[in-house]
Parts: sequence; C-alpha cells; structure tokens
Amino acid sequence: MKVGIDSITFDIPKLHLPIKTLAENRNIEPDKLIKGLGLQKMSFPDVYQDVITFGANAVYKLIQQENLNPKDIARIYVGTESGVDSSKPIATYITALLEQQLGDGSFKYCDTLDMTFACIGAVDALQSTLDFIRLNPTQKAIVVATDNAKYDLNSTGEYTQGAGAVAMLISANPRILSFSNKVGVSAQGVFDFFKPRRYASKNEILNTDDNPEWFGILENEVAFYKEQPVFDGYYSNECYIKRTSEAYIHYKEITNQTNALYQNWENILMHLPYCFQARRTFVEIYAKENNLTDDLKTIAKSAEYIEFVTKTIFPSEIASGQVGNMYTGSIFLGMLSTLSFHLQNNTELTGKKMGFIAYGSGSKAKVFEAEVASEWKSVIAKTNLFETLDQSSEIDFGTYISLHKKERKHPVLEPKNEFVLDYIEKENPVLMGARYYKFV
Repeated sequence: MKVGIDSITFDIPKLHLPIKTLAENRNIEPDKLIKGLGLQKMSFPDVYQDVITFGANAVYKLIQQENLNPKDIARIYVGTESGVDSSKPIATYITALLEQQLGDGSFKYCDTLDMTFACIGAVDALQSTLDFIRLNPTQKAIVVATDNAKYDLNSTGEYTQGAGAVAMLISANPRILSFSNKVGVSAQGVFDFFKPRRYASKNEILNTDDNPEWFGILENEVAFYKEQPVFDGYYSNECYIKRTSEAYIHYKEITNQTNALYQNWENILMHLPYCFQARRTFVEIYAKENNLTDDLKTIAKSAEYIEFVTKTIFPSEIASGQVGNMYTGSIFLGMLSTLSFHLQNNTELTGKKMGFIAYGSGSKAKVFEAEVASEWKSVIAKTNLFETLDQSSEIDFGTYISLHKKERKHPVLEPKNEFVLDYIEKENPVLMGARYYKFV
C-alpha cells in the first residue's frame, strides 16, 4: 500500500525586504549574498502574523481546496521550533481557529500534537503520520510545518530570515508523493544552534535588593525567552555536513545499496537554511560516491558538478531564494518549488524518485525517498506557488527594523480573508499571555 502526500498548501508573509537593501544597509557587498548564497528576498511577518496564523491559514486553504470534511481528519500534527507556549501546542490553536469558520466542535475527535526538533520537527511529524496512515489506511491526516526564522539584527544569520507554513494532506494512495518506509538516521547531542531559557534576578531587572511580586512572579529568579537563537554558524554547518553524510550512508546500509544512491533520484531535497546550502554541502557526498580526491572547492566548480546541481538541486532553490529560511518548512517548500518547476516545464515525473535529506540542529539528520504519483500535476497546479511569490510587497529598511523590533502597531498591509492575531491578554491575571485570533 502506498502512503504519502495527497495535497499541499502554504501560507507565507505578504511582505519582503530585498536582500540588496539589507546588504547595502549592513555594508555588505550585495553580490556576496545574491550570487554567493542565492538570496533574493527575505520574507517578514506583518504585525498581525505569527506561526499560528501561518499554520491555520495553510490548513484552512487545504480544507477549502480539497473540500474536506473536518470529521474526516483524524489528526493534525505540527512540526515547529517557534512555539508560543511551553505547554499549549500550536496544533490546538489551529483547530480552535478553524472551528471559528467551520463550526464549534468540528475538530472534537481530531488528535493534535506539536513535534519539536529544530528544523527537522515537521519531518518527524510526517513520518509519525505516515505510520499512522499505514495502520489506518481509510483515515486522513494533516501535517503542518510552521515557523518564523528570526535572527538578531546585525547578526550573521540576519540575511537568512524567512517565515511561513506548509500544510500537507496525508493519505493512502496519494496523488503527489508516496514515501518509502525505511529512513536513514544520524543523531548527536550538540549545541550548534539552540534557543535556551535565560534567567535574571529581580535585583538585576528592578535594581533593588528586595524580591517584590512582579507580574505575578514571586520567585527572585525570572526566566525569559528570546525568539532569536544562539548559534555558531561554522560549527552548525559542520554538524549539518556530518549528520547528513552519516544518515545518507545509513540509508544505503539499511536498503542494501552499494551504488551511488543519489543516482536513483530525479531531484534532491535538502533543508535550506539559505538558498545555496544544499549545493554547497552535497559536494561532500558527491565526492565520496564518485571516489573523487580533488579539493572540494575544485569539485564544486567543475562543469560536471554544476550540471548535476542544475538538474537535481536547483529547482528546490527557486522558492527559497524568494522566501528565506522557513526552518521546519524549508525542505517542504523546496519540494513544492521543485514540483512547481517541473509543472511549469511540463516535465513527466510519474514513477520518478525524489531523495529527501533533512536536518535539524541539536542535531539530527534523516534520509528517505519518495516516488512521484500519477496525478501530481493536477494537484500542484492548484498551489500557484510562483504566482504567489511574485505578488509579495516590498518594504523599506525602516519598516523592516520597526517590524523586527516589534515597535510598529499598525499593519503594513490590511489583512483580507485570513486568520490574524487579534490581541494578547495583558490585564486578566488568570489568562495573562493568552493569545486570541480572529478571521477577517
């Protein structure tokens, strides 16, 4: 029995900052980012958008597009590393928002869950859900990847920022992709990238020797959370290469393959923290599979490798360069970009295989593959990925800074036919911090 992705939708910010504008304001040569990293635009959320609105809008589009009955959706599993609560999952926010439009209690019997492992969390959610459908082939489920890849101003990660969500309908006999049930894995507990809870005493915050009650906190030690990560770019890249290479080898072992594994794949889909990450790192695997002993930089510049990249990796980069990093959604945006590229070029993919090489900091990589189904064109045609990217509105540098610092109170673009963040409770001590949303 084949199990996989039957349909797909997405939701991304309507705003972007041109990479050229960012580079000029950071005294960076624009071509270093544009030609060197493949970056064109950096999507950024408006004041009313967050990971919950992105996820809910993507799922709502999916339900409308496929005319789904909420009662037929057995589970909604979310992969994210941008959770807004340490207890209440994004998945419950999503079902609550959907019920505003589809009726109270319409998702009463739907299982909900968030899965977090940096940028690989949505892959974990996908594989758990694939197993669920294999055991329950008459059921349908939805996997959501939703994130906001936000970095500190003036940091080396600033130009890789991006945001958005991808929602995928998982079923038996899927129309887009069916997945293998074997997965290569490599994991190691490291601190290449993380978002720790930080602590400070009230003495430091309030400049007092006492321990007064402060926003309901009686303890002298106050924990606080920052959206932006702590990371070591060089070390993180090193971990990325090691984990993905090891998971690739593991997949070869468990599938008893001795040939160059990537030669089985029409396209290669990898996590793209920035547009050219895959082409820059896959050269390690390419060199080993072909027993090449030249310097990796020499191999990367060779006509053979460039031709290989153009055929297998480039299609996944198109959307990444226009959106930026989407953390858990990055590899699936690359998948949608690849399929949209082939649809645009009328490529026949039915029966061809796609190779997935996923990575999450902390760190873990997974390698698996999928076969393209016969109805992929008709389903992908509904997504209008490239058309949507072309409709993004450019913002200036000052607007970007005000959005990043959360100083702006009014939206850049008025929302229309979408879920938005209405307000965050600040007065009621019982519900302090609760987030409320509405459809406008």
